[in-house]
Amino acid sequence: MSDDHTRVQEFFAARAAGWERRFPDDGPAYEAAVAELGLRPGDRVLDAGCGTGRALPPLRAAVGPSGVVIGADLTPEMLHEAVGKGRDRDGVLLLTDVTALPLRSGSLDAVFAAGLIAHLPRPAENLRELARVVRRGGVLALFHPVGRAALAARQGRRITPDDLRAEPSLRPLLAGSGWRMTSYVDRDDRFLSLAVRTP
Repeated sequence: MSDDHTRVQEFFAARAAGWERRFPDDGPAYEAAVAELGLRPGDRVLDAGCGTGRALPPLRAAVGPSGVVIGADLTPEMLHEAVGKGRDRDGVLLLTDVTALPLRSGSLDAVFAAGLIAHLPRPAENLRELARVVRRGGVLALFHPVGRAALAARQGRRITPDDLRAEPSLRPLLAGSGWRMTSYVDRDDRFLSLAVRTP
């Protein structure tokens, strides 16, 4: 495991038990973001870096009982919290690295990724891996329940010009990784970029 992955695991392992108490009002933002994926009954969707699984119930509601919902995370403690909240009833939980997924190419209709991009060790390569498992025309949602400025303020830092989530950085990053950005929203109350899998 790389140092990047070890740091990510250590960071989230230490915070898993109280994670949702820190952000108790994020549920509606997750539901609204999932709604914008345009999922249909029977679709197959991955929550990449699912953490405690907050997106799994709305994802299951969107794809219905005939759909497939997978939650993948690198941190066992986060998945333990997801199980404790009963979210394993909404999807299959995988302890795995989303930068090397144990999934067939083109096997999914969509990927939902909340807060993931900041933790990817090699963003272009890692976004290509997400593209690999999604069919042509499938959708990627890069989401955070607060926008870049609000998140930076919460973390006591400033937004820098090289921020991966800034539209001038993110659009070409996605384009070079098998995705075409179709929408971009960065407000205090939400960050959501949608992209479509290109040929």
